[in-house]
Amino acid sequence: MSKPPEDFLSVLNARSQDIFRKIVERYLDTGSPVGSRDLSRMLQTGLSPASVRNVMADLEDLGLIAAPHTSAGRAPTQEGLRFFVDAMLEVGAVNETERSQIAKSIQGQRQGQVEDVLTEASQLLSGLSQGAGVVIATKADMVLRHLEFVRLDATRAMAILVGEDGQVENRIMDTPPGLTASALTQAGNYLAHHVVGRTIAEARKILAEQRAEQRAELDELTQKLVDAGIATLSQESATSTPTVIVRGRANLINDTMASDELLRMRQLFDELESKDGLLELLGDAEKAQGVRIFIGSENKLFSLSGSSVILSPYKDANDKVVGVLGVIGPTRLNYARIVPVVDYTAHVITAMMARKRNNS
Repeated sequence: MSKPPEDFLSVLNARSQDIFRKIVERYLDTGSPVGSRDLSRMLQTGLSPASVRNVMADLEDLGLIAAPHTSAGRAPTQEGLRFFVDAMLEVGAVNETERSQIAKSIQGQRQGQVEDVLTEASQLLSGLSQGAGVVIATKADMVLRHLEFVRLDATRAMAILVGEDGQVENRIMDTPPGLTASALTQAGNYLAHHVVGRTIAEARKILAEQRAEQRAELDELTQKLVDAGIATLSQESATSTPTVIVRGRANLINDTMASDELLRMRQLFDELESKDGLLELLGDAEKAQGVRIFIGSENKLFSLSGSSVILSPYKDANDKVVGVLGVIGPTRLNYARIVPVVDYTAHVITAMMARKRNNS
């Protein structure tokens, strides 16, 4: 089990921290391990290569660095990267050029469907990070524009739900014996009056609150049909599984990859498309208070590929987490630059979703 950052900080003096930082920064910049001679030249303290080697040996004993393959140099381990990210990473603000680019790209999609906005965000993050941009979204609760009942036979009717975004769902419901055409129409009109302009969750809540008024206003047969209609609103949507949008796959796959690396990366994309593990990831996002960073095997969905993933939740107009967006890349991602970009993009998406709801 990894030690918390403060445990490492308590045993590393300023010299050790400086050398460790240089090793990590060189790795993040080049992907290459660094040796004691090069480190000695990089340091401002004039330490000899022999002294640097002693410090590196201590860092290796702590599990923060290791020698990849047969290299004489050292690179950070997964635990070392986690320590660096948690305790030593200096995250700056998104520069004005990137803020403008993000806002302009997202706002350019404001007249489109929500999925258009999320696709643009994924493409944008891919371009800014040179990794793969990913968005994992729950099925948004439909805002109803229209509801009606259509009789199918003597015992069944179809509830037709039409959302503000044009989405249509048909749900089959049982009807009470002796149902008349006028009762079907009255029940449909009653429900439509109370649910249009609201999400399905809001509609269920207000109809439950008005139960006493329903009894006074509706005859027994129509009340039974209204109850059946409310039950259909409680059904899970057929499209309630998460939506996954990935752009920039080619940034993570290249001709120099070993065959096993290539296979692991393709398996990652297959798992994303099959949606395995996504609900758990979304559950983690609901608990998060901002950007989450998963390195290597820390999240089982991405552990096979050995990738790092930077994710931030975004919310709907009701301040509910409805998805995550971020960047998938190698463990030597430029965390200091990408973390604020992901965070800012999530805030822009959240603000846009609130505006789309208020303007609908």
